[in-house]
Amino acid sequence: MDASVIAINVVGWLGMGLLISAYALVTTGRLTGPSLAFQLMNLFGGAFLMVNSAYYSAWPSAALNAVWVVIGVVGLARARLRAPGSVA
Repeated sequence: MDASVIAINVVGWLGMGLLISAYALVTTGRLTGPSLAFQLMNLFGGAFLMVNSAYYSAWPSAALNAVWVVIGVVGLARARLRAPGSVA
């Protein structure tokens, strides 16, 4: 197995770990949905899985994760607008 395939697989596993950890942390009350940590975990987890899915031509999964990334970006933008001192 060449290095690029290993890297793609590692990225996929990291993405899975981030998404499932974010869900578990919110479910157990250790993070809140609007928190920066939760939004970043979802954003990067979705992006990493999108790369992995696209590499393997798993287009439905890649599309799902592209939407996941958009949701993460929107969540971060909304959090920034709600932050004290932000211009809105």
